[in-house]
Order: sequence, then C-alpha cells, then structure tokens
Amino acid sequence: MNYNDGATIFENSRPGQKGYTLPKCDVPELPMETTLGKANMRAKDVAFPEVAENQVVRHYIRLSTLNHHIDKAIYPLGSCTMKYNPKVNEKAVSNPGWAQMHPFQPARSSQGALELMYNLARMLAEISGMHEVTLQPTSGAQGEFCAIQLAKAYFTHKGENRHKVLLPDSAHGTNPASVMMSGWQPHELKSSDQGILDPQVLEAALDNEVAMIMLTNPNTVGLFEREILRIAELAHAKGALVYMDGANLNALMGIVRPGDMGFDMLHINLHKTFSTPHGGGGPGGGAVGVKDFLSPYLPIPVVSRDEKQYFFDYDRPLTIGRMHSFYGNFGSMVRAYTYILMNGGEGLRHISETAIINANYLLKRLRPKYKVAFDHVCQHEFVLSGDYQKKLGIKVTDIAKRMLDFGVHAPTTYFPLIVSEALMIEPTETESIESLDYLADVLLKIAEEVETNPDIVKNAPHTTPVSRLDEVGAAKELNISYPVA
Repeated sequence: MNYNDGATIFENSRPGQKGYTLPKCDVPELPMETTLGKANMRAKDVAFPEVAENQVVRHYIRLSTLNHHIDKAIYPLGSCTMKYNPKVNEKAVSNPGWAQMHPFQPARSSQGALELMYNLARMLAEISGMHEVTLQPTSGAQGEFCAIQLAKAYFTHKGENRHKVLLPDSAHGTNPASVMMSGWQPHELKSSDQGILDPQVLEAALDNEVAMIMLTNPNTVGLFEREILRIAELAHAKGALVYMDGANLNALMGIVRPGDMGFDMLHINLHKTFSTPHGGGGPGGGAVGVKDFLSPYLPIPVVSRDEKQYFFDYDRPLTIGRMHSFYGNFGSMVRAYTYILMNGGEGLRHISETAIINANYLLKRLRPKYKVAFDHVCQHEFVLSGDYQKKLGIKVTDIAKRMLDFGVHAPTTYFPLIVSEALMIEPTETESIESLDYLADVLLKIAEEVETNPDIVKNAPHTTPVSRLDEVGAAKELNISYPVA
C-alpha cells in the first residue's frame, strides 16, 4: 500500500477490513429479506471498499489536498466572490442549538431560530435599502426566479398583461434562463462602448409590454452603472419594475444601497457576500429584498413577531406561495448573521472598499501585459482580454491551465460574452498584498512565457495530479464511476 501513488480507496480495499465497531445486537436478528422484502434486495453486492478507519481518513485528506479551495490559495473566480470564510461562522452554525433543530419543530420551541431569521432579514433590508426580505430562496438563480414570480403576481393583481424582460448583453446567464423558466420573454440590450447600459438604448426598447429590467450593478465587466438613476426613472415612467442581480453586492456594502438607486427588488447571495463556503454546488442562500408595494406577494411563511413571540405568518392572501421546502438553508442564515454581527456596519463598508482597492491594484499591475476590456477604475472585479496572447497562438484556456501549475485557481474565462478571450478576475477583500502580488507575478510570467516558450503554456498544466483533460470527451462520456467488480 502506498498513499502517495494515487491508489484509490478501492485499490486499497482488503476483504474483512472495516472502520467501525457496532455494539452487540440486543434484538433477535432477522434475515434482510424478511424486513426489506426480496424484491427490494440487490442481486449482488455493491463492492464497497473495505478499509480501516485511518485509511478512510487518509483517503479524504488526500483528496482534499488534490482539489483547489479557498483555504489552500487565492481563488480569483470573477463574479463568484470566492472570499475566505471565517471559521467562526462554522463554529456558530455547528452549535447544537442550531445544528440539531428539526424542521418540524413548532414555533414555540424555535424562538431563537425565528429571532435570528427575523433579525437577519431586517439587517439585509437595511444593507440593501429594501423594506422587506424573504430568506427562502436557496441560490442566486432561485432568487431571480422568485423575483420574477413576484413581478408576475404584482402585474396580474393590477390587471396588466406584461411579458417582456430587458437585460443588457453583459447579464449573467441565469438572468435570461430565469425569465424563460417563468414564461416571459428576455430581450437583450446592447452595452455601450464604455461597458455600461446606455439610457437611450433602454428608452428605445421600453413599451407597455415590458414588465421589468434586470440589471447587475456593478455589472459583469466590473463597472458601476453610473446612469442607474436615469435608467430607473425611464423604467418606472413606463410602469416597469427594476430588478438588481445582487451577485456583486460585495462592492457596495455601506457605500450605496440598491434601494436608493431606484431598484424595486434584488436578490442577495448569502453564500458570496456573507461568506458561506461555496463553489461546490451549495448550500446557498438567495434572499430577495423588495420595496413595500411588493411585500404582499412574498413567499410564505414570513417570519413575523407580535408583542409575545416570533411566529410564521401564513396570512398573506396575495403570496406567490412557497419557494422552497421549510424556510430555506438555515445554516447559510446563521453564517450570514454571524458575519454581519462580527463586522458591523463600518466593517461591511471596509470590506467593500478593500475589495475595490484590491481589484484596482491588481488591474494596474497587469495592464502592461494584458488588454483591458473596458479600461476604467473598476469596482471589485475587472475583465481582461487575451487578444494579445491569442495572436501568438495561445488561448485564455491555455493561460488558465498554466495558472494551475503555480498553485492558484484560474479566473472566470470566456465570460462576459461581450469580451473576446475574457479573463474575469475578482481577488476579493480577504487577500493580502503578498497574495495579490503573487497572482500578478504568475500572470505576468505566463504572459512572458507566451512570447518566449508558448509550448509550456499550450500543454499546461504540468504539476497537477491530472493533466489537461479531453474536455469534449469528458462532456460526452458521462460514466465517470470507478469500474468495480
């Protein structure tokens, strides 16, 4: 057995080894067929690996070092806010008082949890400038879907038949997808040569069929939509709603509030801005904040309180119904609540300011060797173009793969779609200047390699446990399970 040779846990299996000790059975033992029924029995064993406890632990520890994660090194994945997640959040959420609660527990014995949800919703309302917040959606995309359902309920109640949703061509892909899932029609607006939305383009597209405009601010090229007040004014004049994709809220906290910019509703990614570990598919939190005229349509139940206690309010005749079983991902709420209390109002502003400074510092260091898509002072992220390198035969995919050799995660590539050979970089506020300099040095070295030794970039990665994959084959061949007997 060699733990360093990459052997799988199946290859380390030996019949008879086990990692558990069960107490002696104190009830009569019955054949499995008697309790499950023969029809529910497997025809043959599933060949689970048979290993000792320490082998199981070493197996998972080894796997954890093969994957890249934020606890290992910088993770500058644009528009994803892969910030370091303080471990105190995990300590808070693992408190038995939270962790062992049952979702069917009655409200009278869940007052602490309800108080946390009630207070967190009000904190998020204050941060975003909204009047009420639902914590029920469990992802940003579900938050978008929830907001569209709120808009549909609002216009239905008013007796208006609207079905168009306007989006800039820099929008996250989930925006048009959520619109389509809702049965409405997305309509794309071309961004200006400054990388932002031109109010004149919006004005030309507005009519009485437009229900809402979906806008990310700062947008996906890392720029603040400085015409947002005029944009909101034009949309409202036509009776449309203005929705903010809050994926980039990490650049705004304590500086400006979406509600004060004219947005009627937004979703907030608790797992991005408020530090729930993410990137592996969940769990997430897609809280949705609304202005008061949209409050009657929020999902039920709404956590409320009277003079005696907190309670679930189901008496909402205009509600869109439930968005999720029970009340959402409670663990993400505990982490967000802890994070906000730990930082306070001034701390949240400092977070956003530092995220913006870090991004601009990195941009300045990289500007000499990479084309900048829209070269302005950026917010918390920026977008480079690999056009210079592509002329020398190197794609941004090659650059991203080469970065892995230096122990850093690649940025988002080929998004937003309006930038050719896009490299979207978001360093976040949790990285030190030494970490930023290391990332800059890596990208500058790769730019130099593109000119002097392009093959080393084209064939990267060289130091990772798995080299470059056949990505087409990986997409077409979905059977990736280990071949067991």
